[in-house]
Amino acid sequence: MTAVWERWFCISQFLSLSLPSELFTEMDVTNKKYYKISEVAEMVGLPMSTLRFWENQFPSIKPKRNDRGTRFYTPRDVETIRMVAYLVKDRGMKLEAAQEELKRNRDGVNKKFEIIERLRGIRNTLQEMLDSLHKLR
Repeated sequence: MTAVWERWFCISQFLSLSLPSELFTEMDVTNKKYYKISEVAEMVGLPMSTLRFWENQFPSIKPKRNDRGTRFYTPRDVETIRMVAYLVKDRGMKLEAAQEELKRNRDGVNKKFEIIERLRGIRNTLQEMLDSLHKLR
């Protein structure tokens, strides 16, 4: 029982800390103005082919292109892609429903998405703490 109590105490102490928001986001935090498709695919965990397909399905995802046709996504494009991924992958919506949801309630979708991203970050941090505690045994 003592080991369980010690773990609980460590976790509760951790949760009472004021943590920087950088811990809660999976997005690469840089000051870049544009991202290549391979960078975006890695950030959001989707294949590049999905990003290309979604570009044709969602008018708000419009990467800029250079003379050679290389796509350059803005941070806003990346945010939209993350919201689409949340609606389609996490909530199980069809593409048409996700399109309507983004048109109708982009701010609401964004807030829900941000909360889920923070919770994922907290879960990952807690899992790392538990793994560290297990190694201390």
